[in-house]
Order: sequence, then C-alpha cells, then structure tokens
Amino acid sequence: MLKEFKKFIMGGNVIEFAVAVIMAGAIGMVVKGFVSMIVMPFVSHFTGGVSFKEWKIVLDDAIVDAAGKVTRPENAIMYGQWIDTIINLLIVGLVMFLIVKIYNNMKKKEEEAPAEPPKPSNEEVLLTEIRDLLKK
Repeated sequence: MLKEFKKFIMGGNVIEFAVAVIMAGAIGMVVKGFVSMIVMPFVSHFTGGVSFKEWKIVLDDAIVDAAGKVTRPENAIMYGQWIDTIINLLIVGLVMFLIVKIYNNMKKKEEEAPAEPPKPSNEEVLLTEIRDLLKK
C-alpha cells in the first residue's frame, strides 16, 4: 500500500494538480489586489466616492453602553462586499480565461509545426535500389 501511495503521489497528474492549485491561489491573490487596489477606486470615483464595501442594509443597530463599549455589534446585510466579490470573481474568471487561451494557442503552434517525414525503412531503401537498377 505504501508503494502504491508513493507511485500515486509521484505521478505527474498529482504534482501538476498541486502546482495548479498553488498557482491559482497566487493568481487569485494578485487579482484580488488588482480589484481592491486599482479597479474599485475607479468604480468608487465614478459612483461619487462611495465604496461598495460600505453599502449595507442595517437590520439591528449596534448597542453601546454608557462607557462607549459595544455590547452587541451591528447586524447588517453587507451587499456591497458581495458586489465587490462578484466583480473579483468576474475578473479572476477573465484572467484565467486569458491564461488558458494563451496556453492553448502556444500548444497549437507546437502541434502545427511540421514534423519530419518518416525515413524509409531498410527494406524500402533496398527495394527502391532494386527498382532503380531494374529500370536501367
């Protein structure tokens, strides 16, 4: 069983999958940063300086005691953060689509490269020589 597990782990598919998961996480972080640090400020600019993350529907206000300490936090539907997440998902999807498209184009070019015609076997070479001698 240990040998089978080692064979499974060392197989190409598992390693490729692990690399893909790590790369997807890294790409996700980069895209999330791009959305929150670059795209959303533009969106906020065009919506009058309002950040999506601040958009919410308050169901219950926070309860604060006399000392100013929050005894019960605010209960709210944070739909602005959800919108931000949807935009993030769309951009991640677009980036992944572009990566796969570029990869497939590169793979097509490799496949389209003309392969060398196969060399004739020794028997074919001998038969060709015999044919040529018979023609003479």
